[in-house]
Amino acid sequence: MTDFPPFEILPGEAERGLVLLADHAMNLLPTAYGDLGLPESAFHRHIAYDIGIEPLTRKLAAKLRVPAVLCRFSRLLIDPNRGEDDPTLIMRISDGAIIPGNHPITAEEWQHRIEAYHRPYHQAVAETIQDAATKSGKAPLVLSLHSYTPAWKGVPRPWHAAVLWDSDDRAVLPLLTALRSLGDLLIGDNEPYDGALKGDTMYRHCMMAGLPHALLEVRQDLIGDASGIDLWVERLAPIFEALNADPALHMERHFISRADGTGQDRKETSVRTP
Repeated sequence: MTDFPPFEILPGEAERGLVLLADHAMNLLPTAYGDLGLPESAFHRHIAYDIGIEPLTRKLAAKLRVPAVLCRFSRLLIDPNRGEDDPTLIMRISDGAIIPGNHPITAEEWQHRIEAYHRPYHQAVAETIQDAATKSGKAPLVLSLHSYTPAWKGVPRPWHAAVLWDSDDRAVLPLLTALRSLGDLLIGDNEPYDGALKGDTMYRHCMMAGLPHALLEVRQDLIGDASGIDLWVERLAPIFEALNADPALHMERHFISRADGTGQDRKETSVRTP
């Protein structure tokens, strides 16, 4: 057991049938792990968490009056947005940074991190979604919030935001349409990377359960300060509200995941990164 809370649940009106998730909201570590052998500066980089997503999720959840689940531990400890059998679950190197506390790592320590941090977070996600289903009497709409770097390996990413998805396009298509109607914004569709990843949060809690869902990525330089965050809250809140008001997005329907095939049709050859 651990005295480090792996997650935080923001209360909301579960009967509204909308749940927000933030897998990489925070850059915290349990005291026992120190700094994993990394300088303090590493925990202010994208390798530790999704910059801007914690305040964005908090403000959206408050404005929409809906529950949200925020992961508290840094992705440097263990990545909650990976399946338990994913080899990138605990990274030894991230964007050029060697993580001494993760290499070497024993099988016992690997399993401990799953049991103490990864599984409790996913249990909280499952329970929050089930609570919304029970109190709303319908399939909840689940929206996951992430952020990505303005450039990767020296190549600029032009998209202001992107929607990642697998094969269930029910929430994706209206979300893309609404975002693209905002004006001078370039919105990626499964760019800069593909949204089909076996075992990740959306696969586990939505694809396998037949729940309408979408994953939204916002470029980190656009939500790096309070004014940027407030702007995106004002943009996203009415869009999320409209999506949630659509009865078609509260029905259980199962799709065959592209991640279960022979390939995942990724548009980048690297693994999914911030």
